[in-house]
Formats: sequence, structure tokens, C-alpha cells
Amino acid sequence: MRCDHLSDEETASVFDVIRSECSSLDLVVNCAWGGYEKMVEGGAFTWTVPFWEQPMHRWSGMMDAGVRAAFVCSAHAARMMTTRHQGLIVNISFWAAQRHLGNTIYGIAKAATDKMTSDMAVELKPFGIPVIALYPGLVRTEAVLAAAESGAFDLSTSESPEFIGRVINALFRDPNLMSRTGQVLVAAAVAKELGVLDIDGSSPPVLTLADI
Repeated sequence: MRCDHLSDEETASVFDVIRSECSSLDLVVNCAWGGYEKMVEGGAFTWTVPFWEQPMHRWSGMMDAGVRAAFVCSAHAARMMTTRHQGLIVNISFWAAQRHLGNTIYGIAKAATDKMTSDMAVELKPFGIPVIALYPGLVRTEAVLAAAESGAFDLSTSESPEFIGRVINALFRDPNLMSRTGQVLVAAAVAKELGVLDIDGSSPPVLTLADI
């Protein structure tokens, strides 16, 4: 379903359809995101300018289309999951929560996502519903592939978009899943632990904070 997650009404409509057509909800993966739009403004690359020179649309993109959208979707999901004491919420995050990666707003948004994960996990634990923050590596999205053509990215350690989905599927089926609730996990590390391979049969390397 098409959904603009900047609109609470559209988001609510999606969950209304899920509730009416499926009656239950097992998994939510919050990966909606904004803030990468308009990286070049007035001929200047603005991603790395100091926080006091950052355009405010970037705050709205990351905090509203990213963090707030994840919160709203999780709230809708929790209302369905808690009645059954079953489900999983995954928030896609990144290392910017732990290291400055050229943009203060980016770091704030990812840190907020990780904190949101840990606090939601506390409140959902009595219902047996785990909440996890999951870090992907370099994902071969259309934008990344286009940027790689100009030499912006080295794709040798990259992951397909399907890889993290495979990791989430394995986590969902892990009998020890509840022991991971509230944690920040690196997708490639989980993949090695649970025997998950990428669609081409490769095993993406586990990137560390020092690698980013």
C-alpha cells in the first residue's frame, strides 16, 4: 500500500486495513526515512556543513519521516500485538548513533532510534514482544548504485536490499529472540550467527565502528 508516513492519517489507514483484512500482525520493520533529499542546494553540497548551517528540512526529513514515523507505526503495531502477546518490532538504524558521520542531525536521529528501541523494549517485555535496532551495512539501493558509478562508494563489502530481510526472517524464527530485546544488532553479525547468506550466496563482512 502506498503510504506517506508524514501523514498520521495515511499511516493509520494502513493499519486499519491490516486489522480488517488480517486480524493480527506479527512483524513491523520501521525503515521509512527522509533527509537525503536535496543534498546539493544552490550548487553546494550541504550534508557536511556545520549544524548551525544545516537546512531545517533535513531535521524534518530525519526526525519526522524517520524517527516519528517509526514511533507512530510501532504504536499502531503494539496495540495489535499486545492483545496476542506476540510479535516483533525492528527499527532500522545505523552507526551514526555512536559516531559522528558528517552530520549532527543524522547522529541525533539514529541515537533517538536506538534509545526508542531500548525503551519500547522495556514497556513491551511483559507482553513477550521483542524490539530490536538493526544496523545494515552498505546496501545496494538504486541511489547507492548510481553514486558508485561516480566512485562515491566501494561496493566490495555491500549488501543486497534483500539481505537484511533474510536476517530479520531468521531473527523472527530464532527461539532465543526475546533474549535480544532492546539491543542494537549488526545485521551481518546476526547473519553469521544464524547462517544467513545474501542472495548471491555471499556472507557480507561484519563492519565495526572503526570501519565506518
